[in-house]
Amino acid sequence: MPGYDTPAPQQSAPVKVLIAGGFGVGKTTLVESISEIEPLRTEERLTSAGVGVDDLDGIESKTATTVAMDFGRITLTDAGVVLYLFGTPGQERFWFMWDDLLNGALGAVVLVDTRSLDRSFPAVDFFESRGLPFVVGANCFHGEQPYTAQEIAAALHLRDPNTPVLMLDARSRQDVRACLLSLLDRVIANAGAAAAV
Repeated sequence: MPGYDTPAPQQSAPVKVLIAGGFGVGKTTLVESISEIEPLRTEERLTSAGVGVDDLDGIESKTATTVAMDFGRITLTDAGVVLYLFGTPGQERFWFMWDDLLNGALGAVVLVDTRSLDRSFPAVDFFESRGLPFVVGANCFHGEQPYTAQEIAAALHLRDPNTPVLMLDARSRQDVRACLLSLLDRVIANAGAAAAV
């Protein structure tokens, strides 16, 4: 109507988030379960060349692995953000790419499998050493998790006792969404604390 200004639609802020963790913990599944677009996947079949290199203990049925990254996007309208999700490769021989993927990221989800927690230490160490806010998502395979969040945090030796440890099923859109919102809360809290200094 003449004389009235129509407010411009509010643009959602872009936020880059890494989904990291060890080999076979469910990173690709997590990105696929939440992405509103067809996720980009860079999976290749596991071959005999990986025998003796890739530890398939506990994930013997795994037939493919991420060799570069996974990519997905989710708009969280209520939070006013669009999350760009970059899933890291889990195998040690691809870790050199993590620093490149880290560029521009505001936070991370470190996905862990408590059946093979040793695969998670490098991801925790990586983000702690770089000061990037992160949350731990304990993937509940088969809907079960024999450990509490406190037990998982203690086993991971998290430097910051306030690092959230969340139980989730990487296949559940609702669980993943709640995890990402928890990460956003942590990113905002860290930014507020830094601004107050």
